[in-house]
Amino acid sequence: MRPGTAPSRGVSSRAAGEERALTSVPAGDRLAGEEPGELPRLWHVTLSLSGPETPLAELRRGLEQLAHDHPFLLTSRYAADHVEIRYWEEARDLHDAAAVALRLWGEHRRSANLPPWEIVGLEVIDRETYHQRLAEGHGPPPAVPVGVHPF
Repeated sequence: MRPGTAPSRGVSSRAAGEERALTSVPAGDRLAGEEPGELPRLWHVTLSLSGPETPLAELRRGLEQLAHDHPFLLTSRYAADHVEIRYWEEARDLHDAAAVALRLWGEHRRSANLPPWEIVGLEVIDRETYHQRLAEGHGPPPAVPVGVHPF
């Protein structure tokens, strides 16, 4: 909350069901009135999904197609009933990066023939936090090898 503003107490300026509009900004460009600190940043995203068991070969093909459709995917780990996807997203803020992550599976479900699973976990952290965790020995190691792999 900005200094001098009162809490919203659950009141939103958007109508019920209206989604927050996302704005795509090429790296280095600014929207009118933006300060340099508002430029797009890199966010490390970990998206976890689960659902009914799916044949592994079918799931792998779907994840490989998702990686082809969304070239910034670092790695996908999968089992018959769950998957973890890790990638970098460029966005102005955490809200935009999370919104894109929450739509990723659904928007590519048909084209990649992915199962109708639900999102059960989402972590979005900035680049500095990601590298700080690695330096301290916490968090997952860098995604090596990159690609689609079983758990």
